[in-house]
Amino acid sequence: MHAVVLAPGEGRTLDMGPFRMTLKVDSAVTGSGLTVLEADEPPDFGPPLHIHEDAGEAFYVLAGEYLIFIEQAQHSCPAGSFIYIPAGVEHGFRVGETHSRKLNIYVPSAMEGYFEGLANANLENQSLSDEQLSELAASHFMRVTGPMPEGYV
Repeated sequence: MHAVVLAPGEGRTLDMGPFRMTLKVDSAVTGSGLTVLEADEPPDFGPPLHIHEDAGEAFYVLAGEYLIFIEQAQHSCPAGSFIYIPAGVEHGFRVGETHSRKLNIYVPSAMEGYFEGLANANLENQSLSDEQLSELAASHFMRVTGPMPEGYV
């Protein structure tokens, strides 16, 4: 493990087509203790409802607004909002009406391979079916509990 200092915009970029993520710190650097990604997402974008079996997930909204769904509740989260969701809790989100950015924080490290898989499929101009997306998610301890929304990779 070693210290990391990144300037704005630095990190490994993962291009997923409709959205982009920048890996700020990963399991290799943190001894599997933490993963941090910066998400840059278009209006009305969001994943299906899901559960992370192996890690808690937090969001810190940097710009714009997100609608966060946790179990049966919806929360409006403008820039400056912080959200923490323990492992095993169903959740999802939708980007609000404007382009938005957030940090995704996983403790312990998680989801790196999932986002890398999406980015690799995008690089190969490969469209993943709902079944393939669910299988990719399951291989990274994420269980999809709701339908894939229109416009998701």
